[in-house]
Amino acid sequence: MSHFLAFISASLIIFGTLPATHSSEKRPNIIFFLIDDLGWSDLGCYGSKYHLTPNIDKLAAGGIRFSQAYSASPVCSPTRSAVMTGKNPARLGITDWIGASQKFRVLVTPKNTKALPQNELTFAESLNKSGYATAYFGKWHLGADDKDHPSSQGFEYHRGVNRAGSPGSYYYPFKRNKNSSATNVPDFDSVDKDSYLTDLLAEEASKFIEKKKDVPFLLMLSHYSVHTPIQARKNDSNRYKDRMKDIGLSSKISIKKEKYGNTRMTQNNPDYAAMVESVDRSVGKVLDKLEELKIKDNTLVIFTSDNGGLSTLQNGRRPGPTSCLPLRAGKGWLYEGGIRVPAILAWPGVIGEGITIDVPIISMDFYPTILTAAGIKLDPSQHRDGLDLNSIFRDKELPSRALFWHYPHYHGSGNRPSSAIRKGNYKLIRWHEDGSEEMFDITKDISETADIAQNEPAKRKELAKDLSQWIESSGS
Repeated sequence: MSHFLAFISASLIIFGTLPATHSSEKRPNIIFFLIDDLGWSDLGCYGSKYHLTPNIDKLAAGGIRFSQAYSASPVCSPTRSAVMTGKNPARLGITDWIGASQKFRVLVTPKNTKALPQNELTFAESLNKSGYATAYFGKWHLGADDKDHPSSQGFEYHRGVNRAGSPGSYYYPFKRNKNSSATNVPDFDSVDKDSYLTDLLAEEASKFIEKKKDVPFLLMLSHYSVHTPIQARKNDSNRYKDRMKDIGLSSKISIKKEKYGNTRMTQNNPDYAAMVESVDRSVGKVLDKLEELKIKDNTLVIFTSDNGGLSTLQNGRRPGPTSCLPLRAGKGWLYEGGIRVPAILAWPGVIGEGITIDVPIISMDFYPTILTAAGIKLDPSQHRDGLDLNSIFRDKELPSRALFWHYPHYHGSGNRPSSAIRKGNYKLIRWHEDGSEEMFDITKDISETADIAQNEPAKRKELAKDLSQWIESSGS
């Protein structure tokens, strides 16, 4: 670690020395790519040998790639609320995806808040109040009513925001059927009929950049991809079928049992691979626009996912579309496959190039990091669970902390109500149906194959106590 940090400090201009100014000439633009259901190992720069992601790989090569970044939840809405507020979603009462059915099984699960609370100050509101132009494109899933849409949470402009967690279709007219539906994606009735949703959102984002190039702006491009339905452009999918043959990849789907579900162990889905590539294509389009307008050097780019990849589904369902190997399980689970995600930050001239950092970070950290980059005073009472990542470069390390997750719900992946803590190298998962616990040394066992709870009872007791105290203090 010391070698990494010594290299980092020599390679970066310290964020903490940036002037706290509202001058339009000096304040950076901020682009935040938030991808839906993208797994940790879905990208070339994170180890995928099948998916082609040259633009995202280039972004990583030009900045920092976090190897141990976590989403605040194994499902979307809680993580999205954490990103927007800097708070653990348990504090907000958003512990499941908004709209999920809370059916009784063994346990009665808690009610889920239906929207991001209006009294929360989002980082978009902070930036907008300080003079930033703000825009949101794509999936929101933080409230279905008009009063809960991005325009009420700091975004002056938004396009393509539906009232659900997935699109009706990635193909024109982006609807599931002719009847009105929460999944229908609005605003694009007049576009070309061969338009593809992921490409279209990138095009809309590029138009916004062109329009606001002379003022500081915040742009969130929150893709519906790679969430179901798994729909790709046919020619892209066909190329990945050919690629399987070219690299000698079998089309056979390998499955492994995971408690109440089954996990896909192979990345060999041509349609899914093509959807990942469409996300990469969109990143390339937006970054090319920055280059064209000569504003790339004054733009902070953040890229991450809202939860792990959809690799695990409950018994009796079809295989998931991707694999999160070497991580265990996927979306919906508190094993690493459900919560460890890609995270990349790039800012030419400010952040060094080609750096990999293995310090654990989490979704809430982006809020204070963005405020500091924009020259806005931090508000720890708001972003109380997030750490300013600039501290890595200023002090060579983040303050020591434990990370917590609370998912007291049943999920279609087969997961049962659970909570988890990561403290140092250790991670403990508690299953609420029977109170059982598992513990792993993540640095030695990234795949969580060896439960060491019985071997290290003192450490298990320590983590279990910390987790219980946190659950109580967070109001969960």
